[in-house]
Amino acid sequence: MALDFDICIRGCGIVGRSLALLLAKQRWRVALVQTAIATSEAHSDVRAYSLNAAARELLTSIRCWPEGLAITPILNMQVCGDDGGTLNFRANEQGVEALNWMVDVPALEHQLAEAVKFQPLIEVFAHDALATVQAPLTVICEGRASRTRAELGVPFDIKAYTQHALATRVRCDLPHQQTARQWFEAGVTPDQAAILACLPIGGADSHEVAVVWSAPAGRAAQLKDMPEAEFEDAIAQAAHQALGAMQLTGPRAVWPLQLARAGRWIGPMPGHAGRSFALAGDAAHALHPLAGQGLNLGLADVAALAKVLEAKEFWRPLNDLKLLRRYERARQADVHAMGWVTDQLQSLFAQNGTPWPTLRNWGLNAFDQLSPLKRWATAQAMR
Repeated sequence: MALDFDICIRGCGIVGRSLALLLAKQRWRVALVQTAIATSEAHSDVRAYSLNAAARELLTSIRCWPEGLAITPILNMQVCGDDGGTLNFRANEQGVEALNWMVDVPALEHQLAEAVKFQPLIEVFAHDALATVQAPLTVICEGRASRTRAELGVPFDIKAYTQHALATRVRCDLPHQQTARQWFEAGVTPDQAAILACLPIGGADSHEVAVVWSAPAGRAAQLKDMPEAEFEDAIAQAAHQALGAMQLTGPRAVWPLQLARAGRWIGPMPGHAGRSFALAGDAAHALHPLAGQGLNLGLADVAALAKVLEAKEFWRPLNDLKLLRRYERARQADVHAMGWVTDQLQSLFAQNGTPWPTLRNWGLNAFDQLSPLKRWATAQAMR
């Protein structure tokens, strides 16, 4: 027997559950359908996300903002070039409480799952029960390897980078001091460039950092498989000993990096009259992690779609494509802009030979001196 809902959400990740809770808060009846996560994308043991003020506001509104040591406010951010360039952001100089907040992923996922259990307007289904769910609007939040998006024939334009990301966690001799640190390394050839980020986790006084090391595919595989002591030496050296000696505290996970965009974010469901779909999160877009904006963009999709549905005319159905285009227009420009910025930064630091090192490091130092521009950039990243 078919079960009728207002909205069906495919995908029970952070984006899918956040959307379900926000829509239920608006009194929509939501079916949340679990989908299998590809092994290459399952990094729950080591992931930690940098969330901005807008993401914090959204998660607070659905009572899912974690507390205690699961949250680490970032008070300082330091970006180091490959030839002496340095760019610093400080929360007190920008007039904000924190630049961003590092959030422990398992803690956030647990909080969202518990909130879903106690929301009577959300019903969770296994994937094999999908045929029993009927809703005028289906929102696809299955991640970048979305099977539903592929079945719908939605183009997914992918630019594959030569870099793979390695993620893990390490304990440092020195405390992180709530500072996010990033180092760009130029290679002998463009496809040898690497980017190392050490992101503070575990609370204000912790010595632990989450590592995201974007390196050539072969190098990333080598780092993943090398003995622990050798890896610890390699990462301490890549971090220029800024945090002292490092001790591995978590498993190492590796996955390929890409810039990807769906050709369209909305459309009718083929073979289902009166039903439409919308894409959100990584099912709609993916980008290089160097700016730490991936989940922020996904949660901004959630906020924008919920806002459009809440403001819809009473006579307009949820499957109305004119309504859904409001969401598509509201998000595509911001997502494309952020994708362009991260892609250009990745390309800039992949260039080698005269005069690229001099120009990019001069640019970092010059930007560091422009306080109004830094305030503007900080505001853009936090919204």
